[in-house]
Amino acid sequence: MQVADSFIVDAPLDRVWSMITDPEVVGPCIPGCQGIEVTGPTSYKADIRVAVGPIKTIFSVTVEKTEERPPRFAASTTKGEEGGRASTLNATSTLTLSEVEDGTEIAYASDVSLFGRLGKFGLGVMKKKARDIGRTFAENFRERAEGNAA
Repeated sequence: MQVADSFIVDAPLDRVWSMITDPEVVGPCIPGCQGIEVTGPTSYKADIRVAVGPIKTIFSVTVEKTEERPPRFAASTTKGEEGGRASTLNATSTLTLSEVEDGTEIAYASDVSLFGRLGKFGLGVMKKKARDIGRTFAENFRERAEGNAA
C-alpha cells in the first residue's frame, strides 16, 4: 500500500528539519503513540495504539533511519508487530522538506505492507486509516512547530 501526502508548516526549514528528525519531538505528534525510546543514533522504538474497525491493539515498532541529507531529505524503515504477532508491519518511508512562500513543506511517502489480522481489512479501509493518522500527525506537528516558533 502506497501512502503519500504533504503539509505546510509556518516555520523555517532548519527549524522544521531539527524537529521532524527528533524522535522525542515527533513521538507525541503521532496519534496513539504511548512512548518512544531512542535506542541508538539512527534508531528508536515506540508503542502505538491503533484502532481499525473493531480491532484495538498496540503495535511495537522499530524505526531505523537509513539515509539523511540535512535539511531536506530522510529515509527510514519501520518494522512492527502487535502482541503475539497477530499482525506485522513493514514500511519504507521518505521525507522531503522544501522551502515555500508560507514556510516549509513536508512531503512524505511510505510503501507499507501489513499482514495478519489487520492486513485482512480492505485496502480502502487501511488507506483511509493511514490518511486519518497522517492528517492528525500533521495538525499535531504543525501546532508544535509553529507554537515553538512564536
